[in-house]
Amino acid sequence: MSDVTPDPAADEPTDPTGSGLGPEKARRLAQLDDMRAEGTNPYPYRFDRTHTLDEVRVAWGELEPGVETADAVSVAGRIMLQRDSGKLIFATIRDRTGELQLFISKAVVGDDAFDAIKRLDLGDWVGVAGTVMTTRKGELSVKADGVQLLSKAVRPLPDKWHGLSDVDTRFRQRYADLIVNDQARRNFEIRHETVASFRRTLASHGFIEVETPVLHPEVGGAHARPFTTHHNALDMPLYLRIAVELYLKRLIVGGMERVYEIARTFRNEGVSTRHNPEFTMMELYQAFGDWTDVMDITEELVTTAARDALGTTVLQIRGEAVDLADPWPRKRMIDYASEGTGVELHPSMPVADVRAVATDHGVFFEQRWGSGKIIEELFEKTAESSIVRPTFVTGHPVEISPLARVDRDDPFLTERFEMFVDGRELANGYSELNDPVEQRARFEEEQAAKDAGDAEAGSVDEDYIRALEYGMPPTGGLGIGIDRLAMLLAGVDSIKEVILFPTLRPES
Repeated sequence: MSDVTPDPAADEPTDPTGSGLGPEKARRLAQLDDMRAEGTNPYPYRFDRTHTLDEVRVAWGELEPGVETADAVSVAGRIMLQRDSGKLIFATIRDRTGELQLFISKAVVGDDAFDAIKRLDLGDWVGVAGTVMTTRKGELSVKADGVQLLSKAVRPLPDKWHGLSDVDTRFRQRYADLIVNDQARRNFEIRHETVASFRRTLASHGFIEVETPVLHPEVGGAHARPFTTHHNALDMPLYLRIAVELYLKRLIVGGMERVYEIARTFRNEGVSTRHNPEFTMMELYQAFGDWTDVMDITEELVTTAARDALGTTVLQIRGEAVDLADPWPRKRMIDYASEGTGVELHPSMPVADVRAVATDHGVFFEQRWGSGKIIEELFEKTAESSIVRPTFVTGHPVEISPLARVDRDDPFLTERFEMFVDGRELANGYSELNDPVEQRARFEEEQAAKDAGDAEAGSVDEDYIRALEYGMPPTGGLGIGIDRLAMLLAGVDSIKEVILFPTLRPES
């Protein structure tokens, strides 16, 4: 079999003769009936193992070939390979930590047990009690005293060597993908190590991990279309969060000083190789700092995560060896856009002039957009995809940065950055706006845009303004996309490769 087939309809053939999924399932279901008739439970309640398979390898990995020990172990795993040599069965089982060979002798387990073991199928989960040994060829093995079926696999495994040939099936049936796809398992190990590394690094800098609401009464913290819902008891609309920024900054007002959240976030947008409607962000806020501080911690977080997850800071990106430990360059968005268009651009320019540049370069714009927003579109069209190594793109126009402080040297720009690598945005941060009067004016501009038809614009969050009126110290903030960072470190091109259960169209 080369594929996992979608779940069969109720009228799937059950004749145990012939070939294909239906007959194979029927054969295995008949086995279940036979086992139950014999008084055997094919799905026991538990199994007490003493070692994972990796622990066996670590403890006995130095055994010479042809050694039989008296060291007893109990291990468990899924049967991935099985070879019958008459009076011996060699099987390979896998648990979360790796694989190990079973050496099963008819003379040891007895005739009846040996016959039952021969009837086991690839995919079955088994528990094995035995002793540690090595074969004459030096293969570390468990010599079985007994094998217990822990869970009968009714559906056959995908082909071990070809895996799942249909990409959609891989993502839809992730459980099957993980069984046969070593790289899929590796991708999620990298993701886990990345998140664990973030937590260690942030703890070393005195950050506190917090949890904030998923259901928000106001949409804010980013430009995105939200998912909407309704709370029946309170008879009020609520929104799945598009960002956690405004709640975390409330905690800075409250004096917590350094906080972060690894947050599941939701945006009602299209699905692509870079976007999933629900994704994971790490956001942090640091009192008494500014955008330069959070740029520094961005480099540290990403570089340390690579070292922890991969054992190296060197990545292959577009055929180029890129060392994340090298200092990351910093360059203004307006400079990228100016170079990309051949026209010196700045948000202070008359909007008509910037529209003309956009028209010349085939960049769409809406009439309500100002010069700053159009410059962002020009940057995305002419420069974004050319950024290979990690780079801080800085100095975003005020118009597109409603929560960032104005640049202390240029009132048309903000102290904001986005980190791009391999043409993808991975992080966003800035010196946080903490003036409640200016924040209200920015919110009102957002509300006006929303009223004019911009579904991604924010609204006036009165409670957040009230929080700022209590006083928020100078603060630097940062958001890093965990999924996109995992893509970078795993070396994959689709966000679906690093989300265990990505959003997909309904199965036909």
